[in-house]
Amino acid sequence: MYINSGYKDHSVRDFKDKSRPLIVGSCGTYRLISHPRLPTYRPRGRLDFQMIYIASGQAHFHFGSPENETIVTAGHVVLFRPKEFQKYEYYGTDKTEVYWIHFTGNDVRNILRQYGFSDQQNVFGVGTSLEYEEIFKKIILELQRCPMQYEEMLTFLLHQLLILFQRKMTKKKVMKNEYLDREMKFATAYFSEQYNRDIHIEEYARSKGMSVSWFIRNFRKYTGTTPMQYITSIRITNAQMLLETTGYSINEIARIVGYDNPLYFSRLFHKQKGCSPSVYRKQSRQISY
Repeated sequence: MYINSGYKDHSVRDFKDKSRPLIVGSCGTYRLISHPRLPTYRPRGRLDFQMIYIASGQAHFHFGSPENETIVTAGHVVLFRPKEFQKYEYYGTDKTEVYWIHFTGNDVRNILRQYGFSDQQNVFGVGTSLEYEEIFKKIILELQRCPMQYEEMLTFLLHQLLILFQRKMTKKKVMKNEYLDREMKFATAYFSEQYNRDIHIEEYARSKGMSVSWFIRNFRKYTGTTPMQYITSIRITNAQMLLETTGYSINEIARIVGYDNPLYFSRLFHKQKGCSPSVYRKQSRQISY
């Protein structure tokens, strides 16, 4: 097992200091190669904030209680707040490598929020990067050597690390939103073109590799309606146009817009527009003349 760490004032005790907005207390790294297990158990947590970056392998965390186990893989950061229950283990078989840092101050919560670390989460996806590791190593070295104005340098380096984490988290969110927008745009275009065919929402979602519930939920966020409501709206709108501008019978219009059952079409049209198709046609022609 490889260990390297540095502590402010060479003290391993955790502390709370409100004299400045952000103060780095300690930083270090663990790399398990042959050692079977490295456990940590702090039922009352610590006085400071702790951030753990999983650089490789994985780690086993128990958030809230010893019974709850969450496996956190490489490319994630775990954040513990002051006095928060802590229980986690690293295993040699997982080839785990982590970097950790402890910090305190009078504005830490606001600083973390500013960089995208919400109060409700413990785990954040930031990806893996040698740049992260280089910053951690610089922080460790500053704490070990304590050169001139090292405390300011520690704060600067932690801000730099948080900025890099935020950029990665924001990029992931943007990419996810771009994917959603693209897929929902494809879906609305497909439904608009194929509205008069027998469309099965379940089959469409599966053909795109999506779960049905996920697709419906995100389609609703994108359009304000469910996929079936969206298709129905297009059908009824086109039926209105045909009723106003053509001499097709109600039965013919029903088939044109995608309904084999004219009676069902009429009931649905009445529900949507407040009157039957025949009454709608009569009213529209009275208005036009």
